[in-house]
Amino acid sequence: MNKLGYPILSVLIFLPVAGALLLLLINRSRENLIKWLSLVTSIATFIISIPLFTNFDKGTYLMQFVENTEWIKSLNINYHLGIDGISILFVLLSALITILCILISWNSITLKVKEFYISLLVIEGAIIGVFCSLDLVLFYLFWEAMLIPMYLLIGVWGGEKRIYAAIKFFLYTLAGSVLMLVGIIVLYFHSGSTFNLLELIEKTYPYKLQLWLFWAFFAAFAVKVPMIPVHTWLPDAHTEAPTAGSVILAAVLIKMGAYGFLRFSLPLFPEASKAMAPAMMILSVIAIIYGGIICLAQTDLKRLIAYSSVSHMGFVTLGIFALNFQGMEGGILQMINHGIITGGLFLSVGIIYDRTHTRQISEYGGVASVMPVYSGVFMVLTLAAIALPGTNGFIGEFLIILGGFKAKQLIGILAASGVVIGAAYMLWFYQRIFFMETNRKVKGLNDINLREAVALLPMIILIFWIGIYPEAFLSVMHESVRNLISHINSHTGNSAMIEKNILEIIR
Repeated sequence: MNKLGYPILSVLIFLPVAGALLLLLINRSRENLIKWLSLVTSIATFIISIPLFTNFDKGTYLMQFVENTEWIKSLNINYHLGIDGISILFVLLSALITILCILISWNSITLKVKEFYISLLVIEGAIIGVFCSLDLVLFYLFWEAMLIPMYLLIGVWGGEKRIYAAIKFFLYTLAGSVLMLVGIIVLYFHSGSTFNLLELIEKTYPYKLQLWLFWAFFAAFAVKVPMIPVHTWLPDAHTEAPTAGSVILAAVLIKMGAYGFLRFSLPLFPEASKAMAPAMMILSVIAIIYGGIICLAQTDLKRLIAYSSVSHMGFVTLGIFALNFQGMEGGILQMINHGIITGGLFLSVGIIYDRTHTRQISEYGGVASVMPVYSGVFMVLTLAAIALPGTNGFIGEFLIILGGFKAKQLIGILAASGVVIGAAYMLWFYQRIFFMETNRKVKGLNDINLREAVALLPMIILIFWIGIYPEAFLSVMHESVRNLISHINSHTGNSAMIEKNILEIIR
């Protein structure tokens, strides 16, 4: 039931697309008009998204703000949208991040300005569509719809190796998506010809089929997260993408993979998910430690943050596949946290890169002496990234490690070591950039201006808001997470024996 009386989810998906279409009609020479229209569209989308939060019923796990209309009747495909406690925060985050991306790109994008902002708005609509879709075909269409504009964002406005990075991103994502499409088709024929996610969840599938379908969907979601060993596209894409592209990748796009595990893999294939949970936790811990150690050897600003994302997303998948309340809520919250912190870090790196045109850490030093406000903001982001109590990073990682301990003590201990490694590389990184002898490249740099401060301010507010009062965000997901875990635990059988065997191997 849509309690607002109008199709708010459709508005959120298609308002950015309508803005992009409007940009097509504007002469490319009117760059200021293009920028302002993009900004107004993104702000309007964010404002319209606020009633989702204020009208959200925290007392139920059922889908809310539902829209369901027949689309392709012969194939039983519906235009079916809805959100619950697992998806609502991602919709809000996507709407907020687009505003910040437009603000930070205001002066740095000078090539094909119209096409750049069209791409940003199309990506926003597609990503919100992914988080709202309750029909598998609709989900797949939105999933694929963001591929082309994101490819263009990296390939047209990226760095020197942008073509290589863009093609690598495209091929990895497409290969995973094709396997997921095969899984969707198999599911359709086996379930009695429906793509309705809520109906599919209610059905029971043979255990062996669940395993095959789990891996088919895994191929798409693991690439997006990205999990080891299919993570190699991420550092290249992050490094070569323009600042806005890096921010979108870090803040929302890679969340689509972890969201896919929660929305599709766990409820559709509960027995397979339980059986594979130990293996997924092992891969997650490897990502946490490997990503952290690799960060210690990085010489490029963006590449270091990119590898830190591999480590942080390892925490997310660990929390999800701990399959308990603390771990799963921690995983969801950490996805939001990572979007805020890493999005903020990429915004900050973009600010200083625009002034120096270098990403080499060795060419910085002493930035704190010339850009004190910027240094203070970066310090807050750094402390949040290393999960200092009082910041949002602490809440998410604490819940995940708690969930990891509950699932398996050794897993929890290994994950906790990732926090120490994270603190080491982030503080060392901060020391090399902001302290030590002032490098000639940073002498005379201007501190952040009002536009840049406005872009970073929401990140700082959210870091402390979630860090000090996380219940405002955790409370929206309680019922949905509780229902998902209950659904998984209600399915036992072959998975129990396999899970036990894998745990024995870990021991």
